[in-house]
Amino acid sequence: MSIQYGEKVMEHFLHPRNMGEIPDPDGVGEVGNPVCGDVMKLMIKVEDGRIADIKFQTFGCGAAIATSSMVTELVKGKTLDEAEKISNRAVVEALGGLPPVKLHCSVLAEEALKAAIEDYHRKHQQDKSLNRDTQNLK
Repeated sequence: MSIQYGEKVMEHFLHPRNMGEIPDPDGVGEVGNPVCGDVMKLMIKVEDGRIADIKFQTFGCGAAIATSSMVTELVKGKTLDEAEKISNRAVVEALGGLPPVKLHCSVLAEEALKAAIEDYHRKHQQDKSLNRDTQNLK
């Protein structure tokens, strides 16, 4: 069985954008699919409430790499609220479609993004709590 990918999917697979690692990221989301073995890790750097930088590391098929690449393109420069609204459907549409058997890759990309944003919020809440505690000690 041969899977046909569109031109944009192949472009993002062969020349992925924003692949790599962010030193000391503000948020990290890591998700996987035990059925197919794909694992995605997204790292974000946030400045003034916007995603200033985003990188990914993905172990998986061509569709997993392409959806990881595309989700980084879709959210870079967006506010966290805007980024949280990016759906797997938006990733698929931006890639010009995916074969039905590969739609789960777009779900992983959405989940990894949301997990990175949640991680950022969790860390940010802890930072606020620490600052409040430190100010109360003075």
